[in-house]
Amino acid sequence: MRIAFASDYGLQDEFVGVCEAVMHGLAPGVDIVDLSHEIPAHDVRAGSLLLVRSIQYLPDDTVVLAVVDPGVGTDRRLVAVEVDGGHLLGPDNWVLAPAVALIGGPRRVVSIESVEHRLEAPGPTFAGRDVLAPAAAHLAAGGALDDLGPEVDPAGLMPGIVSLPEIGDDGAINGEVWWVDRFGNCQLNVDPDTLAALGAHPGDRLEVRCAGTARAARWVHTYGDAKPSELVALVDSYGLLSLAYDRESAAAGLGLHAGSGVTLVVEGAAKSLGIVP
Repeated sequence: MRIAFASDYGLQDEFVGVCEAVMHGLAPGVDIVDLSHEIPAHDVRAGSLLLVRSIQYLPDDTVVLAVVDPGVGTDRRLVAVEVDGGHLLGPDNWVLAPAVALIGGPRRVVSIESVEHRLEAPGPTFAGRDVLAPAAAHLAAGGALDDLGPEVDPAGLMPGIVSLPEIGDDGAINGEVWWVDRFGNCQLNVDPDTLAALGAHPGDRLEVRCAGTARAARWVHTYGDAKPSELVALVDSYGLLSLAYDRESAAAGLGLHAGSGVTLVVEGAAKSLGIVP
C-alpha cells in the first residue's frame, strides 16, 4: 500500500502534513513517498516533468498523487487515471499526461466526483486535502476506481505539452532547459543521439548560445571531468544532455532557468547534413 506524493505546496505551511494525515487516517499503514513538494508554485510544466523523471522508478501498485492546481475551485476536473501497474491522480491540467504517456497510456479514467469519498470542506480551495487525498487513500487501501466517479473518455484528457528540440537550417540544435536541479545543473531537452547524428562525440567541443552570449563547452563523462570554471556538457542520470560546472551553478553562471532557450552548435554539423557544400 503505497502513495507517491508530489505538490507545489512547499514545506512552510501545514498543507503537506495535513494531506498526509488525511491519507494515513483513511488508509492506516499506507507508505507515503514524498517525491517533492518544492515544485515552483502553479508550475504545471515543472510538475509534469518531475513525474516523467520519477514514474519509471516507482514500484507497481503505487498510487501517484500530483497536486499542482492553479485552477483550484474552478470547473476544471480532478481525475484518477488507471495505468499498467497503478494509478495517477490530480487535476486534469496536463500535469499527469506526459507520465501517463511514458508508461503506456491510460487504461481507464474517472472524474473524481463521489461525495462519499471526500471531506466536508468550508471552501473549495484545498482540493488536495478534501478530494484528492481521500481518493488516493481509497485506491491505496484497495478500493475500486469506479467508486470515485463516472468513467470518462481517456482521449478527453488535457494533453501534455513537452517541448522537443529542433535542428535549424544551419545544423544548430535549438533546445530548451527542462529542469534546473538544486546544484544548478541545467537539463536540456536534447539527447546524446541528436548530437551524435550531427557528428559530435564525447570529448568534442560544442558552442553553447544562450542568454545573448556564446560559450564553448566540452562534452565530458561526469562533473569531475570539468576543469575549474570550465563549462561542460554531459549525459545525466536520465539520459539527457545537461550543462554544468564542477561544484558551481551553471544556471547562475549562464543566466538560465527552466524554459530558457539554448542553442548547441556542433562543428561541421551543417556540412554533415548536406546543408553546405
